[in-house]
Amino acid sequence: MQSTINDMIDTKKKNSGLMTSGNIYLKILAFSIPLLLGNLFQLMYNTIDSVVVGKYVGSEALAAVGSASPVINLVIGFFMGLAVGAGVVVSRYYGARRIEEERTAIHTFLAFSFLFGIVLSVLSLFLASYILQWIGVPEDVFPSADVYLSIYFAGTVFVTVYNAGTGILQAVGDARSPLIFLGISSILNVFLDLLFVREFGLGVAGVAYATVICQAVAALLVIMTLKCTKQEYRISFKQMRINMPILIQMIRIGVPSGIQNMIVSFSNVIVQADVNSFGSAAMAGFSSANKFDNFVGMPINSFTLAVTTFTGQNLGAKRFDRVKKGVHAGLIMSIAVVLCMGFIVYTNAETCISFFTADSAVIANGSTLLRIMCPFYIFLCFHQIYSGALRASGRSNIPMVTSIMAFVVIRQIYLYFAMKYINDISVVGWGYSFTWILAAAFTSLYYFGSHWLSREEQKSAASING
Repeated sequence: MQSTINDMIDTKKKNSGLMTSGNIYLKILAFSIPLLLGNLFQLMYNTIDSVVVGKYVGSEALAAVGSASPVINLVIGFFMGLAVGAGVVVSRYYGARRIEEERTAIHTFLAFSFLFGIVLSVLSLFLASYILQWIGVPEDVFPSADVYLSIYFAGTVFVTVYNAGTGILQAVGDARSPLIFLGISSILNVFLDLLFVREFGLGVAGVAYATVICQAVAALLVIMTLKCTKQEYRISFKQMRINMPILIQMIRIGVPSGIQNMIVSFSNVIVQADVNSFGSAAMAGFSSANKFDNFVGMPINSFTLAVTTFTGQNLGAKRFDRVKKGVHAGLIMSIAVVLCMGFIVYTNAETCISFFTADSAVIANGSTLLRIMCPFYIFLCFHQIYSGALRASGRSNIPMVTSIMAFVVIRQIYLYFAMKYINDISVVGWGYSFTWILAAAFTSLYYFGSHWLSREEQKSAASING
């Protein structure tokens, strides 16, 4: 009797991350809440850096950290796309209960992430100063931005290993462990920021050191969790090698997302260059507005990842009936949360920016951007949720094309002409809002017009009959 009970408990633990059965709304919501809280910790992690330098160092330091963010996203963006591909592969093996392939995929991507992080760190350290020069960072901001980037990129391997491990845990339905890791690192980051900046007087360098240390701690925690778990996805350092066929499968799915991230980040670097032309007050305002832009975007990213994992697992299990319902559920919930959060930020725009600085010019610039962008976040829900489902089916090229067309090509054309006639930072805010609408339209047209899910069913039926 006791043996039977223990077997039932073990089975429940092993299947706790599966989304192939049960209430769809509850499954997606239960997976999304830890992701949302985790994203909140991640935002706090980045925001505390800006708050500390803004309050204790000055607006130039705040502008330096803000101008460094697009460069960091540009460098890390490609790997994050590969992590999406790895997550899709792992989630489909997990949903299909193909344990050996799942374990091989996990070990392959962790080994790859370590090697990739080392190479990325070396290249980034070499190129950081040149990128800052190219985007026209002002002379009063450049030294601090250069120091921040140099220290940050020295710890790039911690970022790649942490994100690889977190992506694996999320692919098997464990969103709680990454939440705990982010909570620990965020609290540590607050302590170290204040220690290094306020007590030791290290300025922007202190913020960068704190960030690297916290990333190292988070990476260690995620690796130890994968090493010590009793579940099927437990890792062994002896098995840490690259399986080329599986890596190629991950790359095939992940490279379009990686290219998309890099090109969109590159576009944002160009936007940052446009913002830099307005001066340090505009740079600081843009940086502060970006923090709340990320805040409102958190639920979209959380529900998107939940939908990607849900779709991947159900496609692997051939539960096609649940896929469409899951996408619809993720869309409805993301829209509801974004509307509430957007309303709060819109009506309290000046207060939001004043968290970072008391400079009236910075507050004016930042609040202007927030009020322009907040009403349009709903369109990002359509683009991101549908893109997440398409990536899970292996159609990563579609989100790549729609994102690059809207967020890069059209956005840059718009800014090029608009800034010739309107010398105001509001032009940048309208550029984001306008292209979110276009991205939603492009992605929705493919999602509904291509009958992609019917093709998946036909492909599955053909393989069974064959």
